Amino acid sequence: MEHSNFYIHNPKFYVSVDCIIFGFNESELDVLLLKRNFQPAKGQWSLMGGFVQEEESVDDAAKRVLRELTGLSDIYMEQVGTFGEIERDPGERVISVAYYALININESDKELVKQYNAFWVNINDLPELIFDHTEMIEKARTLMCMKAATEPISFEMLPKLFTLTQLQKLYEAIYGEEYDKRNFRKRIADMKFIEKTDKIDKTGSKRGAVLYQFNKKVYNKDQKFKI
Repeated sequence: MEHSNFYIHNPKFYVSVDCIIFGFNESELDVLLLKRNFQPAKGQWSLMGGFVQEEESVDDAAKRVLRELTGLSDIYMEQVGTFGEIERDPGERVISVAYYALININESDKELVKQYNAFWVNINDLPELIFDHTEMIEKARTLMCMKAATEPISFEMLPKLFTLTQLQKLYEAIYGEEYDKRNFRKRIADMKFIEKTDKIDKTGSKRGAVLYQFNKKVYNKDQKFKI
């Protein structure tokens, strides 16, 4: 009885998850945003989120929300942090755990995205967002940049076969700066886990560009990654 009273006499809060979904669109880093269809803040720009249910962990809740919006499972995902200001949500007292995810835009279910009234928006052109969602995105990008510099997480946003130009543009979009083409390719050449294939991409020119792939098995053999 004494044990149960300990819980009874303490306040109860809602726990939610919010998902910052990053994708790469040709030469820009995008975030998936939606127009909120319920109060409070109906009609305003928001991240995708949801409440943690009784029979799921916080991680599982985030995976569910990501799957419901994109149709994708087994997505690369990292926890950003917990956001718990008292009046962050005007509807109720809600403590939110934020996650960022990296996906290939072309692999997401476009019909699902459309059903949720969601849109890919350039990270440098974000509209005004509800609550503390802008802060969540800023913190998520900082964490992603730190990790992408030393681990090959960025390949999650590329197709399985990619050109070196696509790879360079991805990193330029992530860090918001241009790289010297020769120096960038020299660094890539030292990474044995970025493998040249015998396939050619001819969508950009008649001559085409060689396609490369990321070999996870080679990388796992004590390879170092640094862009």
